[in-house]
Amino acid sequence: MGIINQASSRRHAGGWKIRDIVAAAFLGGVIALFFVLERPWGGGVTTSLVESSIETCPFEYVDHMPCEDPKINSHISRDMNFYRERHCPNPHHSPLCLIPPPTGYRISVNWPQSLDKIWHDNMPYNKIADRKGHQGWMKREGPYFIFPGGGTMFPGGATQYIDKLKQYIPGIAGKSIRTALDMGCGVASFGGYMLAEGVLTLSFAPRDSHKAQIQFALERGIPAFVAMLGTRRLPFPAFSFDLIHCSRCLIPYTAYNATYFMEVDRLLRPGGYIVISGPPVQWPKQEKEWDDLQTVAKSLCYESLAVDGNTAIWRKPNGDSCLPSENEFGLELCDVSDDPSDAWYIKMKKCVTRTNAVRGDVAVGSIKKWPQRLTKAPSRVSVVDNGFDVFESDTKLWTRRVEYYKKTLKLKLGAPSVRNIMDMNAFFGGFAASLASDPVWVMNVVPAGHPSTLAVVYDRGLIGLYHDWCEPFSTYPRTYDFIHVGSVESLIKDPSSGKSRCKLVDVMVEIDRILRPEGTVVFRDSQGVIDEVHRIARAVRWTSTIHEKEPGSHGAEKVLIAMKKLWKLPSASH
Repeated sequence: MGIINQASSRRHAGGWKIRDIVAAAFLGGVIALFFVLERPWGGGVTTSLVESSIETCPFEYVDHMPCEDPKINSHISRDMNFYRERHCPNPHHSPLCLIPPPTGYRISVNWPQSLDKIWHDNMPYNKIADRKGHQGWMKREGPYFIFPGGGTMFPGGATQYIDKLKQYIPGIAGKSIRTALDMGCGVASFGGYMLAEGVLTLSFAPRDSHKAQIQFALERGIPAFVAMLGTRRLPFPAFSFDLIHCSRCLIPYTAYNATYFMEVDRLLRPGGYIVISGPPVQWPKQEKEWDDLQTVAKSLCYESLAVDGNTAIWRKPNGDSCLPSENEFGLELCDVSDDPSDAWYIKMKKCVTRTNAVRGDVAVGSIKKWPQRLTKAPSRVSVVDNGFDVFESDTKLWTRRVEYYKKTLKLKLGAPSVRNIMDMNAFFGGFAASLASDPVWVMNVVPAGHPSTLAVVYDRGLIGLYHDWCEPFSTYPRTYDFIHVGSVESLIKDPSSGKSRCKLVDVMVEIDRILRPEGTVVFRDSQGVIDEVHRIARAVRWTSTIHEKEPGSHGAEKVLIAMKKLWKLPSASH
């Protein structure tokens, strides 16, 4: 059906081959489409050149994540889990093809029912159910996977476990705790049930081809992405999270001179909380590791709030002046030149982030409680010129835009079928903020190389991460219901030279990979860009329409709305 073949694509070292006389009749069309997709982005092309579809990937690509491919990572150093971090392939040697859904795939169960059950055939991997069913993780039941809400450290259920934490962390119920990070999250039941407390938890775990933890989490409608605490900083700014949680995540916090604990400290707000349940907390045969963990926490003047069975809870101090000049792990403050919010492919530092490295109010208790913090301009808006004025105008702009999206363009924002949303160019998170009353969550992506506004997103009580859209995103296929793309040109062009760093078709194929069937993608850009997107959308098999922007907005933008169809490979192809 397709024109571009994965095995002999535009990136194949051997070039194009004529297989037989019949194929020769189509060679001219193949070459024409080849040049459309290979040429640098930005020029005009004729509609006829993109009438044919990009070919489908082989069935074994059904869960393909290009930057977390075990075939690539198995040849990389295992030191500090480096091999389990992001390692993206050379784009010229990557297949340009569309990921097929698995056999039996159905449109996902709507939220909130998806918190408790999903279709088995959407990710038919039974190992977690077989191994962890007795702990309440998940189990197979007819055509569904059922999630009772348990975990290894809380087999009685996440709700019961969270109630225990609330005894020691009153801010959970008091709304001063809003953003949380769940490390090594399993199927993310902790994050799923923290939503009832008004706490927005971003969960992560490394790729596991046998267990697919993050894939299950996202299918359930719980915020999550694929990551590993290895050699690099996690893609978040400093002081993002009010609470950091680890339930049997098995992270060796005190290894490598406590480098991993230093990374947790970088991400945790002053006055924030860290919860560790499971090893090494009062764990048999891990007495030294438990002693070391307590020593590191004490060296950083963390207040020990509780050791309840195998659960330990600390609170981070508001200042760093108490760090001793000498300690068992040789902990030192980071150099004043270190930018603690620089975190895209940045190596972790073996130093303690200075709390005064960030100006303004960032401590838990100093910033507004939820939901007041959503609309209050935080001090970190000063990262851009006239930040407070820009914040106010951006908030009003997105309120107007989303109203137009819902009422005039009839986008299903707020409908049960839309749960997982991504803003690929989030800036201050205004799009996500305007959806705060809807039963959705938004992954706010601030592109690497853009102004570092992601801290503002977190100060507002929202979540997101840094990413470069010339690389694939760290998530499984079919994980988002709705994707918003503002100014796609700025995502792929070098701001200094104005030259394209990658091709628009690659970005659109990546969007197709992570978008669920029958999901929606919205582009906002100039007429010329939108026309280009509209043409390539045919090759990606989307149905798309172009609309005027909302009344009252300046500029010459157009709005393109596209829908991904549910298509399947012929049964004989696998």
